[in-house]
Amino acid sequence: MTRAVPGTVLAVDVGGTTVKSGRWTGIGSLLDPAATPTPGDRDPDGRAVLDLVARLVAESHAVHALDAVGLVVPGLVDEQRGVARWSENLGWRDAAFRDQVSERTGLPVAFGHDVRAGGLAESQVGAGAGHRSLVFLPIGTGIAAAVVVDGVTLSSDGFAGEIGHVDVGHSERCRCGLSGCLEALSSASAIARRYGDRAGHRVEGAAEVAARAREGDQVAREVWSEALDGIALALAWTASVLAPEVVVVGGGLARAGQEQLFEPLQFRLAERLSFQRVPELVPAELGDQAGCYGAALLAWRELTGEGR
Repeated sequence: MTRAVPGTVLAVDVGGTTVKSGRWTGIGSLLDPAATPTPGDRDPDGRAVLDLVARLVAESHAVHALDAVGLVVPGLVDEQRGVARWSENLGWRDAAFRDQVSERTGLPVAFGHDVRAGGLAESQVGAGAGHRSLVFLPIGTGIAAAVVVDGVTLSSDGFAGEIGHVDVGHSERCRCGLSGCLEALSSASAIARRYGDRAGHRVEGAAEVAARAREGDQVAREVWSEALDGIALALAWTASVLAPEVVVVGGGLARAGQEQLFEPLQFRLAERLSFQRVPELVPAELGDQAGCYGAALLAWRELTGEGR
């Protein structure tokens, strides 16, 4: 076993498709970043994910002595109790990840929500650095938000940030059981699905819809425009209530770039506001590693007591 730099942590970000991991020593980039497929079957007690996380920790710890683990997961998360309450995509309910990973690995475990961890990372070492109040909005298969107000990341017992399930004025059903949800209109998966339904053939994803829109496909343009309208509406009331300085947009949809996403979305948002502060929309800097960096920061705080 090689001698670890004091304060070495392993960050693990559980996603719907992949589990990302990497070591961090308190400065610089993640070391040995890796992506492992997320167990595909429904996992009511989180056992399959727990086994995978424990294996990743053991493999890393055998080579580089670790001092702590940072673990973040999607869904409803109770950070205080260390419990993943519910995940629609992965199927678990009330999975006590923090204590079980600690018991399996013998290491202290910092546990959190993937999007709130990503927001922490973007606010500390990413596109939101230097701002006291911001919203981190990753748009991918689903939509959620992390809200930082006056330097504090809001959790509200794990329920804060579910912007994907607010009504933005359409009639389509969402997987949550409601109609009108932002996620059912403007997520990357919804954009691809809605285009396929209208055009009569499937596409690989939202990136293909964006490309078709740029090429003049009228159906793609309509679907894309409706998605932007939904995001702008949700951000308008968010700006009115929380007054963030910036909105850091991440996830796969952010790759559409300035001309197709950020500029038209900024214009639509400004149109919906009058005296309120209009937040600047900026692309996330940490990309799909934001959750991992956030997990590392949580573990670093657990280890050193910084930021408590």
